[in-house]
Order: sequence, then structure tokens, then C-alpha cells
Amino acid sequence: MVADFERHLRAERGRSVHTCRAYVADVRHLLAWSVEHRGTQEVSDLDLADLRAWLSSLTRDGGARSTVARRAASVRTFLRWATRTSRIPGDPSLRLLAPRRASTLPGVLQVAQARDLLEVAAVASDDDDPLRVRNRAVLELLYASGIRVGELVALDAEDLDLGSDLVRVMGKGSKERAVPFGVPARTALELWLGRRGELVTAASGAALFLGRRGRRVDPRQVREVVHLMLAHVPSAPDLGPHGLRHSAATHLLEGGADLRVVQELLGHASLATTQIYTHVSVERLRRSYEQAHPRA
Repeated sequence: MVADFERHLRAERGRSVHTCRAYVADVRHLLAWSVEHRGTQEVSDLDLADLRAWLSSLTRDGGARSTVARRAASVRTFLRWATRTSRIPGDPSLRLLAPRRASTLPGVLQVAQARDLLEVAAVASDDDDPLRVRNRAVLELLYASGIRVGELVALDAEDLDLGSDLVRVMGKGSKERAVPFGVPARTALELWLGRRGELVTAASGAALFLGRRGRRVDPRQVREVVHLMLAHVPSAPDLGPHGLRHSAATHLLEGGADLRVVQELLGHASLATTQIYTHVSVERLRRSYEQAHPRA
């Protein structure tokens, strides 16, 4: 049943490999708990009390609120699918309550810090190493477009339209969108494309960004680049690629961009997801007010 559920997530709902892996791991965690505490892993035998006991055990074991909430959501999706496909007689999770995810604001760079980061990358790219030219293009594109690291590493060279300053991105749920970028990103991408051939091998295929051995760059390598470059920016927080995405969204809103435009650029299915960036901007405004106003 779990294998069928995984196929459903991939084939019918278009979920990514990472999302499918997380959903399935959460379901298997519930079934392992059921074997340990109930002596069976029959899904049809689960009831609301079992699900509540399982969530309580996660909390007692020190699980973060976000983890418990995610696991509850995964199991709800699984049981709803199992009920709809007549694999179990009813959905015991209908009245299941889980803790809300903690409302934490994402870490972001200040505009000056983002500018310094890209200047560090530009200076580093002046040597004869094509990977440093690639690193500059990666950072410029991440910040300019706000795309996810998974979307960035999946790009092929043909996804770039340098004439229109657009990149074609395949987002979550296999939804394609066109995202603009600016002149600095275009310049960095042109320089990288001029050096990309030095790393091309038979394994390169059409990948836009390559590693030292000519294979498509992976998310881990991109994270290392972001952490390495940010370490050279005084007082900048230690963020990963997603921090550049948060920063791009925040700076767009602070510059006057419409919330729905930012939603489309980021590829968010729901406007509620994009609204967290308005909270970031308001929080910055509050901090500035408290620091500067004599009657704060």
C-alpha cells in the first residue's frame, strides 16, 4: 500500500523525489510505531486514538513542532488517499489535530550585504578557474531570480534566454514559469557560458551548471558555494541558497513590488506562503523604528 501511495504521489500529483521520500518516511514511521505499540501494521486497524498516541510519542521524544506537524500532514494525505481508493473503510485522521508549525521569520541579507556578496564573487572570478566564474553566475542568478536551489541545478543551457533576460524554470508540481533577471546576472551568465566548455565531458549533457568533473552540479555543491562566499561578507548571517531566495523576495517587496507578482516569480501555489515576506519587511521596519525613534 505504501508503494502504491508513493507511485500516486509521483505519477498523479507530480511530487518531487524529495517530497515523496519525506511522505513515505513519515508513513513508515507511523507503521513502525504501530508494530511496536500495537503489534500490527495493518492500516485499516488504525483509529483516531492511535494517531493521537503516535503524535504524543513524537512530542515526548523531543520532536520539533514543525516535524510533528509535517508528519501529521503526511499521514493525513496517506489516509485520505487510502480511503478514497477503498483500501481502508474510513479515514481516522479527519478529527486529528496537530501542533501548528512555529511561525519563524526566515533569515535574510540586508541589501548592502547582498551587494557585498556578489562583489566578493566577482572579485574571486577574476582568476583563471572556470569554477569561480560559475560560482559568480550561480550567486547572481539565485539572488536575481529567487529560484530554488533544486530548480537552479536542474537548469539546462537552453532554459536561458539571454536576449530577453529570462530563465525558464520547472517548479514544484512540474509547473513551468519564466523568471526575469537583471543585467548583472546576464553578464555573469555570459561569462560562465564562455568558460563552460572547459569543463564539458560526455556526462555533461545539456546541464547549465557543471562541477569540476563535468557532471551537473548538485545542491550540496551550491550550498557550499553560498556558505563560502558569505563567510567573506562582514556581519552577514550564514545562510544557504534558500536564504538568497528569502532575501530576493524581501528586497522585491521592500522596493515596492506587488505581492502577487512576487508570488508568481517565486512559484508559490498559495499567496499565504508569499505573505511571510511582508512579515519580514514589517519586522525590519519595527526594529528600525525602535532603534531610531526617541519615543519608541
